[in-house]
Amino acid sequence: MERAETIATLRRAAPAILPSLLLCDFGNLEREVERLQTAAVPALHLDVMDGVFVPNFTYGMTIVQALRRLTSLPLDAHLMIANPDKYIREFRDSGADLITFHAEAVSDPIPILREIRSLGAAGGLAINPNTDLSAVEPYLEWCDVIVVMSVPAGFGGQPFDKRALAKLERLKRQVGDNTLLQIDGGVNRNTIRDAVAAGADLMVVGSAIFGQPDYGRAVAELHDIMGRRLVS
Repeated sequence: MERAETIATLRRAAPAILPSLLLCDFGNLEREVERLQTAAVPALHLDVMDGVFVPNFTYGMTIVQALRRLTSLPLDAHLMIANPDKYIREFRDSGADLITFHAEAVSDPIPILREIRSLGAAGGLAINPNTDLSAVEPYLEWCDVIVVMSVPAGFGGQPFDKRALAKLERLKRQVGDNTLLQIDGGVNRNTIRDAVAAGADLMVVGSAIFGQPDYGRAVAELHDIMGRRLVS
């Protein structure tokens, strides 16, 4: 999917729920994708961790390639890795439609954001809870998406950091509808309404979907809480 189509797809769906496949059953990946498609999610979120930038290690291009063969849904690759510039082309070639990387991982994000656009993908920056918005504000015009982390990248099971809400509100005033705002970490039934109210367009959700027996019902209930009825 090309950049303009990816952005338009996500914009039409907003406020949207993007399931994070970190908690899915990788032994039954095709079945998991089918269940998510039946739940009418607009895209799939992939948490890529390298064991260097963050202390956990997940997966890389192979899983992106496998998912690309299984679905035409946009694939949102969140690179929690050191030296992201070395792997942008590989992730795009593997099938990623949206590629985000951390402002904390690079000294100058503009060449990487330019490369993402030159490859036809949508792109953007992510920031951890302890990182000030000044780390991304000079580069907003180059970002299709800004990812505001509400837990530290690479750490699961952490409480939702409410500082993310103030960041979303400030970013929304700055970018309006020009840039999609994504929140990632601790998004569930108790926090999703506040995230939407603060300006989030894309809600990355893990256990609130994958910890439930019926993905469709879980997604529908989250949409109801957000105040947006899901239309399949």
